[in-house]
This record gives sequence, C-alpha cells and structure tokens, in this order.
Amino acid sequence: MSARLTALASEFGLVERALGDPAALADPREYARLTRRHRELLPLITVLRERDSVDRDLAGARELLTDPDMRELAAGEVQTLGARLTELDAELVVLLLPTDPDDPKDVILELRAGAGGAEAGLFVMDLLRLYTRYAEGLGLRLNVLDANESDLGGASKVVAEVTGDGAYRAFKWERGVHRVQRVPATESQGRIHTSTVTVAVLPEAEQGEVQLDLSEVRIDVFRSQGAGGQGVNTTDSAVRAVYRAGTPDEIMVVCQDGRSQIKNREKALQVLAARLAERERAAREAQERSDRAAQVGTGDRSEKIRTYNYPQNRVTDHRLEGEDKNHPLDSVMTGVLAPVVGALARAQREQQLLEMAGGDEQHGAA
Repeated sequence: MSARLTALASEFGLVERALGDPAALADPREYARLTRRHRELLPLITVLRERDSVDRDLAGARELLTDPDMRELAAGEVQTLGARLTELDAELVVLLLPTDPDDPKDVILELRAGAGGAEAGLFVMDLLRLYTRYAEGLGLRLNVLDANESDLGGASKVVAEVTGDGAYRAFKWERGVHRVQRVPATESQGRIHTSTVTVAVLPEAEQGEVQLDLSEVRIDVFRSQGAGGQGVNTTDSAVRAVYRAGTPDEIMVVCQDGRSQIKNREKALQVLAARLAERERAAREAQERSDRAAQVGTGDRSEKIRTYNYPQNRVTDHRLEGEDKNHPLDSVMTGVLAPVVGALARAQREQQLLEMAGGDEQHGAA
C-alpha cells in the first residue's frame, strides 16, 4: 500500500503544479481534467498528511517514555495517537479502493414503461419527479430531452439528461427494473396492481470515447409535440437521429427539448454516442461474465432491483440486506434517495474490502 500512496502523493503534487501553469488555464478541457483529478485525490491526500503528522507525534511521544517525569503523560499520548493512527490506516484502505472512472460524468436517464399498461406510464412520471427532486437536492440539474406522454398524465418513455459533478455517481444505482405495487386510480374494486418501469443510466461519452461515423446516422427534423399532440412550438426544431437504420444495430434517439434545431441535433448525437458507449460496455461485461465461471448471479440489468409498495409505505431495495433493505416510501418519493444510495455504496465498499482481503490471503499463501 505504501508504494501506491507514494505514487498518488507524487501525482497530487504534479497536478497542483500543473494547475498553476498558465498553459493549463489556456486549455479549458485540460484545466477541467486537472481540477477533477485534484478533487478526486484531495480526500486521500488530506488523510495521508494527517497520518504522517500523527506518526511523527507518536514517535516523539514514545521517546518521552524514557523520561521518568514525562512517562505517565507520554503513555496516554501514545495510546491516543496509536488509536488515531489505526483509524487513519483504515480510512486510507477505503480511499484506495477502486473507483468508477465514470462517476464524475453527466448522465442520460431513460425511463420506459414495462408491464402494467397505463399504470406503468404513470409511475414513469412518478419516478421522473423523484429523480428531479433528488438531483436538485444534490445541486445537479435534470433536463427532459424527450417524452412520449399520454393524455392520462403518464409516459411510455422519458429521456432526460442529468448534469453536474458526480451525476453518474449519484444515479448509477438506479439502472434496472423498478416494480410498483399500488391500487390504480382507475381501480374500482381496490385491487393492488403490479407494474414495472425500466431505468437505464448512461454516462455521457467523452470526446473520442466512441467513433461515431456520421455517414451511418440519418438525421430527421420534425415539429416538436407535447402531451396529447399539442405543438410545443411552430418550427420544425425537433431532431431524430437514427444510427444504422434498418439493421440489427439500429439506435434511434429523439431530442425536442430546445427550440433550436442545431442544439437538438447536437444533444441527439450526444445521447446516441452515450448509448453506443453503453452498448460497447455491455458487450465487454457480457464477455467478462462468461469468462468468470465462479460468478454468482447474472448481474443482468433486467433484474428487479427495487419494489415500491404503496399499501405498506415501503421501498425495498433487493440488492441490500438487513435494516438497509427497507425505506419509507413517502420519504423516498419526495426525492430523499440518499439513504438508499448510501447503503448501496457502503455495501459495494464492503464487498471490495472482502475481495481485497481474499486476494491478500491468496497472495500470502502463494
């Protein structure tokens, strides 16, 4: 661990010096990269510096143990500083765990109604409101790019963009099938119905991450439409981007948020690039899963991840266990999703620590 800490401390120094270089300030993209890396390394460097300070103080306290007049005071200092050193070492282990390189990125959210017909469409909009409030609470911005709305107030599909530092880190846990159990407003006999909504979370592709050949993309323009077919504006500003139309690889993206056709075209191509990048990642993950014979579970994104039970006022995340598994529905639906996300992040860290410990044991045995 010490060699890696030394390397990261050295990298932090290089980043700090580079941030003071006028050349970096002149290159917005490079400056943004350096700023992001500085922000990523700062928590670890802060703990590392405190650890070095505590370690020096501990060495000084141990030297005083030989002084009869200072021995009692020094013994207390040694105990206190030793305990703090142990705590800091544990914090460093967690901070050294692998992080997702996509965490800082903006994301594309795709919500699609599944089983349940109109009720599923209504829950699409419920989730959209939940995510909008959750994003606002984190200082992120959620902007709807396209929505196939119904006259009943639901939607068969919603595509939205979430922008701001850490957007993917905040939303990556939402991908999968969300199941809702409740009595629909149209149910006269009070029977509980079960519906599903599928959520996809796509980190926006960085420039150069995917090679998008524009000769394989058909661009259509049309008049934006709102719920019930009402025109949003009077110009043909909406854009439909179709990748490899008519082939098994076809991907269609619609963007009708902005009044500018140019901006809608740019955003549609960004979403298309994100979906292509996600397709490539999914293909790599599928290959890794097939190569990992000991893997437990499929990890397929179509698996149910969460149930929203309205009669019991309970949200159950099926990836969690014990007290972390259930949360109050009335709170979650107002955007208080942080407790669920925090529990999922902790569970992931615990699993990483177990895997690290297992790897260390195997290395020691070898």
